[in-house]
Amino acid sequence: MTRENPADLLPELCVLGTAVTGLLTGSFLPRTRQWIVAVLCGTGLVAGLVTAGLAARRADLTTFDAFMLDPLTHVTRIVVTAATLLVIGLAAGPLRGHRRESEFHTLLMLAALGTIVLGAASDLLVLVAAYLLAGIPGYVLAGFGKDAPGTEAALKYYLMGAFLGILMLAGVTLLFGLGRGTSYETLAAGLGTAPGGAVAVGVVLLLAGLMFKAGAVPAHFWVPDVTEGAPRVVAAFVTTVPKIGAFAALYRFAVQALPPGRDDWPLLVAVIAAATMTLGNLAAFAQRNVRRLLAYSTIGQAGYLLVPIAMAGRTDLAEPALLFYLAGYAVTNLGAFAAVIAVGRDDLLAYTGLARRSPLLAVSLVVCLLGLVGTPPTAVFVGKLLIFGAALDGHYTWLAVAAAVNSVASVFYYLRWIVPMMRRRDGGGERRPAPSARWIAYAAAGGSLVLGIGAGIPLAIG
Repeated sequence: MTRENPADLLPELCVLGTAVTGLLTGSFLPRTRQWIVAVLCGTGLVAGLVTAGLAARRADLTTFDAFMLDPLTHVTRIVVTAATLLVIGLAAGPLRGHRRESEFHTLLMLAALGTIVLGAASDLLVLVAAYLLAGIPGYVLAGFGKDAPGTEAALKYYLMGAFLGILMLAGVTLLFGLGRGTSYETLAAGLGTAPGGAVAVGVVLLLAGLMFKAGAVPAHFWVPDVTEGAPRVVAAFVTTVPKIGAFAALYRFAVQALPPGRDDWPLLVAVIAAATMTLGNLAAFAQRNVRRLLAYSTIGQAGYLLVPIAMAGRTDLAEPALLFYLAGYAVTNLGAFAAVIAVGRDDLLAYTGLARRSPLLAVSLVVCLLGLVGTPPTAVFVGKLLIFGAALDGHYTWLAVAAAVNSVASVFYYLRWIVPMMRRRDGGGERRPAPSARWIAYAAAGGSLVLGIGAGIPLAIG
């Protein structure tokens, strides 16, 4: 069903309206009262979350001929708004009193809006606009600290985003010419009769931009530098939220825009998935900076998330595997970053003795790190079971084996972080107390367990 009703975009309008209101309000507030903008943004995200939940109960439809409202969009809306709300909570301590506090929250809202549109777009032109909206605020946020590492991070992030964005635009142009349209429905009909080689080139160029957003090989080089150089709150955001829209966009493009019978797509994405998870996990072994370790961890996670993308259209398990893994990854990764923000230190040695001086925080961090491994009963464990099932059901056994081997290998570098927490020697304590980060770490660890147990019980019974 197709219609044009602005009410269908109520969650997006809540986010956009709050961003504009926050920017205007912050222009007239003194520095000591910029926190009001954070409250406004939090309220807007809660409103967007509620309206997204209500919209998920309606039948699937297309609005304005370019915006799909289906389970993929509903999960993207809910996960992105919830994750951005947690990031605003993480920023409550480090950003309080900053002279650009209102601009920070406005940029977060705009990037979140672009991410939602990225996952819901069913037209190449809207996809490009969403790519820019989700990316440009992130470039600014990466250099928000106005220090040397942040400036370097922002420059690398921007240059890679601009270069790969140009390649993406070239791919969009080529696909538009071959498919005689930009809507996914038109492309699915038109690309079937187009020359296969030209279509493959257009698809690869389009993938360049989306792989950049996802932090996957070969567009992953920005991830460790931005994660280490940007403020910790920004690192938590850019390694979590943009990925959600990128993977949703990849899945939608594979299912709705590619003509049936293209066997080159699964193999191409499967090879990228295997390379991404392997490179991410191998590079993480040598890291002594926890932020770089988490950065390479997110690259590895991108590899796992590409598995259901490769299986799109080949098995019914692909979509639920992707959606559940996205939700589980978002809460788990933000929980790990929340613990890093609470401790306020990046060196692995600084976490020595954390279990003695802050037991709850240590337990939360351990749950999140083991969750990223895929240890039961966490949410990512259920997500990995689903992606393994999708790969096996799609007759890509070698990809399931590669994902399982990488999951086992990742245990070792997470243990390099976990083991020192249990030792007696104190690593120096936290530099700055961050109560909000502590509570978010507790909540994220609990959420990962609740999601994992809640989804695991029906799977076990079934």
